[in-house]
Amino acid sequence: MAKNRKHQSAAIRFGPALKAFLLCLLIGGSGVGYVWQKNQIYELGQQIRKREIRLKDLQDQNGKLRDQLALMKSPTFLAARVRELNLGLMPPGSAPVWYLQEPTPASNKAGRAQLAARQTSPVAMNE
Repeated sequence: MAKNRKHQSAAIRFGPALKAFLLCLLIGGSGVGYVWQKNQIYELGQQIRKREIRLKDLQDQNGKLRDQLALMKSPTFLAARVRELNLGLMPPGSAPVWYLQEPTPASNKAGRAQLAARQTSPVAMNE
């Protein structure tokens, strides 16, 4: 005689329902993950676009400032600015201009010590 459904174990009765639930959970979780991933890709694309626009603006501003600096370094601008501020500056003649050679670094420790000795000797004389 066939067994009655009332006497079947709980695992046999809920097995197919549990499998269907887990399958639906897997499909639903995959869908939510897919949508979340697409949303993240979109947001990162927006951030990249904003930063590219900011970079372009900064490059334009940098170019304008570079041009302004070149203009402000020009001798004609400097001369006009000196006249505007009444600084009384004038170009130097040939007599007061001194050309100095740049000192070469000492190649050994004795040369450095000697340079240091020369620098400290005026201090010792003042004391």
